[in-house]
Amino acid sequence: MPGAAVLAAGAALRSGCGLVTLHSTERALQAMVVRDPSAMLSEDPGDCFSLVPESMDRYSAVAVGPGLGRRPETKEALLTLLSAVRERKIPAVMDADALNILSEMPDWQECVPGGAVLTPHLGELRRLLSWSDDDERDCRVRALCAETGCTLIMKGFHTKVFIPTGDCLVNATGNPGLAKGGSGDVLTGLLGGLLARGYAPADAAALAVWLHGRAGDILTQERTAEAYSSQELIDNLHQGFKELYTF
Repeated sequence: MPGAAVLAAGAALRSGCGLVTLHSTERALQAMVVRDPSAMLSEDPGDCFSLVPESMDRYSAVAVGPGLGRRPETKEALLTLLSAVRERKIPAVMDADALNILSEMPDWQECVPGGAVLTPHLGELRRLLSWSDDDERDCRVRALCAETGCTLIMKGFHTKVFIPTGDCLVNATGNPGLAKGGSGDVLTGLLGGLLARGYAPADAAALAVWLHGRAGDILTQERTAEAYSSQELIDNLHQGFKELYTF
């Protein structure tokens, strides 16, 4: 799904960070050039994610998952990437198929780099954890964050941000239009860009979900929740930044 990678990179370009590099296959890179020619490009030689970019020390943050796929070579490359992230202590966002790949591993928690931000929707979260009711779910998420040092964004109605201290932040922006395909990819890219700017994981997560939801709220006022696209979310991320600057 090259479009997912393009959406994530496009959102990162509007996060306020410096350079954004998309590492993907030729098909995704060609689309990126057309949509956002200011992005840097790193080509994977295969037809899926199969090779970690060279010189990982160049990157101040990593976002992985949108459009990744779940081939065996992709799983191997993901584990290599996470190892490099852990070794170099690079802030990381993990979403979509990065989480789905981890869910297939019995000891997946050990692969999560300390300080990483996980961004599952409820379906992805249930593949990682099991629970019988909402209270047990939230309790297990809190325990996961405490054990791994990760921050977890549980996407959905009033998105929740769980942080390693045990606290849970509840986002007040957003609407049903954010359930559209591609919306989560936009959030991942925006969050990766904020981490690259130096925001702490919990702060980056809280800011990203607020900005993401605010863009959706503004589009809902203009077009209704049914009629805006995930690409238009990217084009309206500036609205939330502008509002914050007036406080």
